[in-house]
Amino acid sequence: MNPSPMIEQFSSAEFWRSLEPAMHVADVPFMHGVQPMKLDEPTLAALRHLMRTEGYFQLPPQNWSLPIADMAALIARLDAKGWPLPFCFVYDEFWLMYYRLHILIEGLLGSGYLRLPDFWAWLVNPRKADSGWSPHRDKGHSALFADGTPKALTVWLPLTDATPLNGCMYIVPADRDPAYGTVNDNKPAHKAADIRALPAQAGSVLSWNQAVLHWGSHSSPRETAPRISLAFEFQSAQAEPLNTPLTRPQEIPNFEFRLRLIAKQILQYRHMYPLSDDVAAMAQVLHGEDLSPG
Repeated sequence: MNPSPMIEQFSSAEFWRSLEPAMHVADVPFMHGVQPMKLDEPTLAALRHLMRTEGYFQLPPQNWSLPIADMAALIARLDAKGWPLPFCFVYDEFWLMYYRLHILIEGLLGSGYLRLPDFWAWLVNPRKADSGWSPHRDKGHSALFADGTPKALTVWLPLTDATPLNGCMYIVPADRDPAYGTVNDNKPAHKAADIRALPAQAGSVLSWNQAVLHWGSHSSPRETAPRISLAFEFQSAQAEPLNTPLTRPQEIPNFEFRLRLIAKQILQYRHMYPLSDDVAAMAQVLHGEDLSPG
């Protein structure tokens, strides 16, 4: 694959609009028409408690007012073309899912929370015996304040049903993990019986703090439908930057900046997905030297 034509195409907002005309690319009036979901304080208090004690929570499918099935189909198209899946984030709809969760995330991390430059999209294909990412902690014990509250969290959204046969998430709840929050959290100490499967319907919301141990399971050919999902990370404004550049979550990046953020993902997660030389070269060019909102 020659990176030059890819760079020219991928750098064009019109290219992406023509690829999927039903979706939006830097469409400001469309974005302004979407509002955050409402969430009452008792629900937020319960979720804060779960995040502090078990390290995660799960909500049922939400009323997104966004084309979830079409978004999953778009990721499947990228996968079929052999293009890095985070390019789905050129489209406004993928940013708006997280914008819709603003009240939820603010209730967990506090006013002024920030969006980390850490996000991804997955298609786990059972027909290829694909797996999600192997067991890991997003940032580990350093992502907790001294009182145990999270400095940062991950929000994971399934666009298709996630089942034990197509690679749903598994987690070791914080209160079942002796290594959680300790300097030894790189040494597994939990019992197998304490591992918890998290099957989830399309449109559900899963979130965990960045010290919990979790992973996407190995799919089975007994399943035929892929697991397609997204994740984004956020941090408290009271914590030192965990990655840069940090951005304000209610400000969706313009096309040029989101393209550079996408390239950053491809490069920083290459240990999870080995890159061809051409794709790596393309990402280096799109990423550029200076990565700031401007």
